[in-house]
Order: sequence, then C-alpha cells, then structure tokens
Amino acid sequence: MAQVPQTFDAPAVRTWCGLALRALGRAREEIDAINVFPVADGDTGTNLYLTVESAVATVEAVFAAHEADGPGGEALPPPGPSLGGPSLAEAARAMAHGALIGARGNSGTILAQLLRGMAQVLAADEESAHTDGRGLRLALRHAADSARQAVAHPVEGTVLSVASAAADAATGAEGDCGTVARAAYEGACQALAATPGQLAALERAGVVDAGGRGLVAVLAALVETFTGETPGPESTPPGGTVEATGTGRPGEDQPTVPHARVHGAGPDEPGPCSSPSAPGPSAGGPAFEVIYLLEADDAAVGRLRQRLDGLGDSLVVVGGDGLWNVHVHVDDAGAAVEAGVEAGRPYRIRITHFGAGDAHTTRAERPPRERAQRAVVAVVPGDGLAALYAEAGATTVPARAGESPASGELLEAVRRAHAREVVLLPNDAELHDTAAAAAEQARGEGVRVALIPTRSAVQGIAALAVHEPGRRFDEDVVAMTSAAGATRHAEVTVAERQSWTTAGICQAGDVLGLIEGDVAVIGADVTATAKTVLDRMLSAGGELVTLVLGDDAPDTVSDHLRTHVRDSYLAVDTVVYRGGRQGALLLIGVE
Repeated sequence: MAQVPQTFDAPAVRTWCGLALRALGRAREEIDAINVFPVADGDTGTNLYLTVESAVATVEAVFAAHEADGPGGEALPPPGPSLGGPSLAEAARAMAHGALIGARGNSGTILAQLLRGMAQVLAADEESAHTDGRGLRLALRHAADSARQAVAHPVEGTVLSVASAAADAATGAEGDCGTVARAAYEGACQALAATPGQLAALERAGVVDAGGRGLVAVLAALVETFTGETPGPESTPPGGTVEATGTGRPGEDQPTVPHARVHGAGPDEPGPCSSPSAPGPSAGGPAFEVIYLLEADDAAVGRLRQRLDGLGDSLVVVGGDGLWNVHVHVDDAGAAVEAGVEAGRPYRIRITHFGAGDAHTTRAERPPRERAQRAVVAVVPGDGLAALYAEAGATTVPARAGESPASGELLEAVRRAHAREVVLLPNDAELHDTAAAAAEQARGEGVRVALIPTRSAVQGIAALAVHEPGRRFDEDVVAMTSAAGATRHAEVTVAERQSWTTAGICQAGDVLGLIEGDVAVIGADVTATAKTVLDRMLSAGGELVTLVLGDDAPDTVSDHLRTHVRDSYLAVDTVVYRGGRQGALLLIGVE
C-alpha cells in the first residue's frame, strides 16, 4: 500500500481533489439520473464534476508554479511534504478559488462554499505546513455552517443536511485525520439514507438527494486520501433499504457508498424537517437558471440577496473577499443579471432555460428523463446577449475574451438543453471545428444536432428570429441558416498593438472597423468609424440594422448611428441591444 499522509498538508489537498474528481466522474450519470430537487433537470452529477474539475485545475496550477521553481528547474516530488512546494494555506485557497469560479448549478455552488469554508480554517495559519484531526474537525464544521448560511432558504433532506451530519459526526471523533474523515463519511451516509423521509419530492421519486449523494462521494475520497482504503457500505434508511452498489466495479479502487435509489419508501407526505415554503419542482417554477461570478463588496451583495430573493427561488450566494458566485432560478433572467450589474461587475454569466414540462415536473408526474423536442444552443460573447438569447429560449455558452469554449463545454450545453433535436449556433468562425466536434459527440449520444455556421452573434440573432420549434426540424434549420446567411456582420473594436491589416498599418489605440472578419476601416473615433462601416455595408442594400453595444462603447454612439441610418437610408430600420462585456465596442448586423 502506498504511503498516505497522517496529517492534512498541501499534497493531501491535491490528492483529495484528484480522488474526488475521479469518484464524481464514475458516479456522475447515477447522480444525474436521481436529480429531482430543486428542479429535475438531470445535471447535478455533471455540475458537481465540473465544479471539482475547476478546483483540481487551480490546485494543479499552484503546484506547477512551485515545481517550475524547483532546484535546477526539476519537478518537485508529488505526495508528502517537500521544501519549495505550496503551503497548506496556498493549496486550500487554490482549491476553494477554483471551485468558486467553476461552480455549476445549485449543488455545485453549495459544494464550492463547503470547500471555501474548509479552506478558511485550513488557511488560518499561514505558517503551518499541516493540520491534524482537530483541524479537520473544525474545517468540516465551518464548511457545513457557512454553506447553510449561503442558502437563502435552507431545506432539510438536501446536501445541507448531509454536510451538517458529516460535521456532527466528525466533531465527536477523536484521532488522526483518517479517523475524523471516516467518521464524517459514515455520518454523511446515514444522513443521505434519511433524505427521502425529509423531503417529499425524494420520497415520491424513490431516490436519495442527488447533491448529498455527490458529497458522500467527495467524503469517501477524503477517507481514501488519509487511509489509502475505500470505505464500505453504511446504514440504510428507516422503513426501507438502500442498495450498496458503490460507484465502481467490484475490486476497483473506488469507494462504495449507498446507492441512489431507495426501496420500500414510506407514504407520500413531507418529512418532519422539510420546509413548507421551500421551492420544489412544480410546474409553476421559474423558467431560467442564472449563474454568474460577481466582483462586489459585502454591502452590495447583501442588497443583491434581497433583490434576487424577491425575483425567484433556489438562491445561493457564495464567496467573499470581493468575489462571489451567484445562483438563482427566476422567470426574468435579464432582471437577475441587471441586479448583478447594480451590485458590482458580473461576468461568466450562464443562463439556462428550463424546458417546459421538463425541469419543473416531478418524476411521479412524467416519464423519467423525458426530453424536449427541440432546443437551440448558442455561444454568446456578452452578458446582455446571454440574457437576450435565453429569453428567446436558447441555452447559452459564454465566450470570454481570449478564452473560447472547448468542445466539452459545448457538449455539456447540448446535454443541459435536454432535447431530441438541437440547433447549434457557434457565432464565431474560429469555433466551427470545435462546435462540429461537440455536435458529432452529441450525435453519438442519440441527439439530432444541426450546426449552423454563424460567424457572429448578430447572425445568431437573425437565426433565432425565424426559429419555429413547431415546424419540421429540417425546415427550421433551413430557415435559420438562410436568415443567418443573409445577415452581413461587422464589428468596431480598438487595436491593442501595432500590426499589419488589410486596410493598412494600425497603431495601438486605433479604432478598427471589421467587415466579415477583415479590417476595412482604421480610424480615430468610434462613431465616425462605425458610420463608415455602416455606409459600406448598406451600399449593397439592407432592410434592418442591428447594433449590439459593448460596455465600453460611447453612450452617444447608438443615437448618432440611428439618426445616420434614418436620414441617409429610406425604409431601413434600426434595433439596438446592450451586449455587456462582449469584447468588441460594437457589433453590427445588416439584413
């Protein structure tokens, strides 16, 4: 058996994150399949996996930075304390930060806060290289308490109950980190088995809580980190049995935890700890899930909590020290984003449209995992456009400056759309190959996917405008492709450095007008450059001009351009949208 740490140090943080990711990877489909609360959108396992994946990447980056500075440039040895490696405080903070910026969904956001709560204790002493069983007990306690505080309306029978039970069990355990971790795991298993008796939605579906199931897998990885052993099956729920099938195959080095499906569940009535006012998966639930990172101070976040609590449900706000992850379910996605803008600077905005008759319908009321007939998945470059696309019913993927989405992220968006037929809008010529790879993967999973080669978000807007889910799929795709193809696109941006262009040499700070991806105009003024671009585009004709303004565009540019179009071109209409932090100062579409 490989040597395992007896204390919690930086290499143990690294090992735990890796084992947790592996455990969630193997349990992902099972957890997705039992996701019925707060909405039955079948993505809890995937969200937890992606959250921990981000934590792993951040921890690995910290270790890589230290290893690059090792003696003679040689990598430092993995597990076991070593001079020159990151401290426990550094590794713990990296884990928490990675989970915070990568948190997905309700359960992923809560898990991020659990890890942050642990990190606050583990990183309290900057000079300490490790902590012992007592330190781990304190970390688990603070994690459970801080996660509960982050949820606007805590509900028993969820991951919060499992986390609290794990902390309670750990508090009563005396010994090293392995002893404390095993006690926490066993307490979590017992609490997980009890969740159907606490939450009516779980009891009706005959399953345990999906988020809690994921946390049990993470705690099993913690046991393995300190003992080198995988914990075995634990207790069963009152009035029923739980299949102890585990997450891997017999003989594999994986923790065995209570299975998700409960047998012999009791009558269909709320458990003693369930909240009658808590949001549940009802047909009248909100239409959108909105998630974003937010740079804001504590006072502004306090006001934001009150605002979002009045707009929707499933509100979770986690983080601190100026950076927060906000999660809420609402009917008005735009209002939720606007509330973030008022509080500070929101970015990495993710807006998911819950399919009608899907996410807010319980398992008892519909066939399991029923898909919508058709959905649109679109890559969008800004906050405002994300809200606009989502209000049109699209599932959005953010395109951040200098960080294009990978095929895996597009594939996950197709899965989140949960439809038999999907229209994919990459909205960027450089994303076509990536989108094609994601489409091919989705087809292998039985989803019919059509990729429309949109090269700009304004072409995507045109395609969405003619989208009709009620007509035949081929006809809808042809109409959307035709509308996108008939839309010429341009953008106005600022040059970052001196370079050669198709319009000549530009200097850093010059205003560039790009038509169909090529630099056509080099100017000094945003409005004047935009007018020149519009004139060149409209010289070939057009009926509608679409302007999408970025946050850094001059306030007066839209009025000047509207007036210019109205005075210079008869029968040409202009529509203006706010795109937010979209990279370009201005996106232009002419159709």
